[in-house]
Amino acid sequence: MQREFAAAALPLRARLLHFLIESAQQLQLAPIVKYTALSLFAHRFYPRCLSRLEERANDVANWLLYPLRESNLQLFALVSLWISTKIHTSLHLSVKIFKSLGDSIIKEQHYTVRDYLEAEVVLMQEVNFEIGINNIAFVHFEELLLQFKGVAKVGELVNFEAGMDIMDLLYEKEETSMLYTNPRSLAASVLVASYIITVPKQMLEFPVLPWVKFVTGCDEEFILDTVTGILKHVFDSSR
Repeated sequence: MQREFAAAALPLRARLLHFLIESAQQLQLAPIVKYTALSLFAHRFYPRCLSRLEERANDVANWLLYPLRESNLQLFALVSLWISTKIHTSLHLSVKIFKSLGDSIIKEQHYTVRDYLEAEVVLMQEVNFEIGINNIAFVHFEELLLQFKGVAKVGELVNFEAGMDIMDLLYEKEETSMLYTNPRSLAASVLVASYIITVPKQMLEFPVLPWVKFVTGCDEEFILDTVTGILKHVFDSSR
C-alpha cells in the first residue's frame, strides 16, 4: 500500500514506468523482457506519441490515442511487455495473461482481448515497426559484467541484481531516465556504481574506471559524472 501511494505521487511518465516494472515483476518476466519493453515504451512509443498528439491534436483518430488517458497508456505498457515476450521467449505468453493482469490493476477502464490486439497494432505503427532491441543498456551491462568477471576475481562480487535495481531506480525521474539515451555509457556507469556499492571496501582495488573506459571507449569524465549522479540518486532514495 505504501508503494502504491508513493507511485501515485510521481509524474505521469514515472507512474507509467513504475506500472510497467511492477507488471513485469508480477508476471515474473526475465530482465531482458522487462528492459526491452521499457526501451520500446519509454524511449520510442511514449515520446513519439506525445509529439504526434501535439502535431495532429484532434486529427488523431484512434480512440486509444485521443484523448490520451492514463489507463490507455497502462494498456500500451502491458502491450509493450507482451511484444517483448514474443521476441525473447520461446513459449509466448498468451494475450489473455496480460488481459487478466490488466483487469486487476488498471482501475479506470476495462479492456477486451480485441483492445489488446488493436493496441499492439497502434503501438507498432507509432514506432514505425522498429522495436530497437539491439542497443539496450541492460544488454551492455550484462556483457560488461561478464567481461569484468573474466579479467578480475573481484568481478564475482559485483551484485547483478543491484545493477538491475539501479537501472529500475533511474526510471523514477525524468532527468535520470534520460541517461538511457546513451545505453553503452549508462551500462558502464551502472557497472562502476554496482562495483562501488556491492564490493567490500577492503577489496576495492581494481582500476574499474580505466578498465570500462578501455573496453567501451566511453569518456572517463562522463562516466565519472554519471556514476556520481547515480550514487547520489541511489542514496537519496534509500533515506
